[in-house]
Amino acid sequence: MTEAALPTPRRSRLRNLWTSLVRWLDSWAPDERDATRDPREVDWPRVIPFLAIHASCLLVLVVGWSWVAVGVAAAYYLVRMFAITAFYHRYFSHRAFETSRPVQLVFAVLGATAVQRGPLWWAGHHRVHHGHSDREGDVHSPVRDSFWFSHVGWFLTRGNFRTRLEHVRDLARFPELRFLDRFDVLVPLLSIGALFGLGAALQAVWPTLGTSGLQMAVWGFSVSTVALYHGTFCINSLAHRLGSRRYETRDESRNNLALSLITLGEGWHNNHHRYPAAARQGFFWWEVDVSYYVLRAMAAVGLVWGLRPVPASVRAEGGPK
Repeated sequence: MTEAALPTPRRSRLRNLWTSLVRWLDSWAPDERDATRDPREVDWPRVIPFLAIHASCLLVLVVGWSWVAVGVAAAYYLVRMFAITAFYHRYFSHRAFETSRPVQLVFAVLGATAVQRGPLWWAGHHRVHHGHSDREGDVHSPVRDSFWFSHVGWFLTRGNFRTRLEHVRDLARFPELRFLDRFDVLVPLLSIGALFGLGAALQAVWPTLGTSGLQMAVWGFSVSTVALYHGTFCINSLAHRLGSRRYETRDESRNNLALSLITLGEGWHNNHHRYPAAARQGFFWWEVDVSYYVLRAMAAVGLVWGLRPVPASVRAEGGPK
């Protein structure tokens, strides 16, 4: 039976299923339902991969663990956290420093392995957040919405699915960034394959390490990614609720040392909301900001330059608290 011969409701369901499957592969594919549905409605097909990554962590009970697999998971967490904090956030979203096009691409790819969508999607929504922080229009405010909506719910809604190209025209002129953003599932899939291949190769060449392809994929990708997810998401949810306020900003942003440690410096969120353009978020020497230290090292060898400083007036306004 052809699609045209199917009853209308069934034909519509098949078309919707096909559209959802296509959008897993091509996130820029149009969906006629977007114009009529509530933008806060959960986009359930997009929830499936998100939940699947979490569920795959249970495979540790099957594959066991090894020091090499756990070490790779930890290293991959740190590398990708830096790519998110220093590049997706400070570079792509705020243009807090400059770099070359090749380095921009390298860290866009590394950021894409974090499975937090493409660089244009990430930067576009983050710029909207800063434009409306904790007010109407903020895409993830725990003040206006629930903890869980600001933590995970917001990016699973239909209204926040599309890339807001109108807010990232400066980045959208690069075709390689547009490609990464449109086909945002490609890099994570290649990452899983590479980790599986690494584990299989180590099993064949160095069996005493006790790892395997599946073990490396579970620890290196699934466990590491889930930890990365919730470390990053805590900035949206907890960093507007828990911590101290150095500056009287128009939002409820907070400074939180614990969040800074797990996110390589992003927890100095009240500082950041006071002056988002700075390359550093730990405005004072005792505020640990690992991402900024790495950026300083990269600047020393010419990989990045023009790190935008915190103005002296802003530092003086905050005082040594």
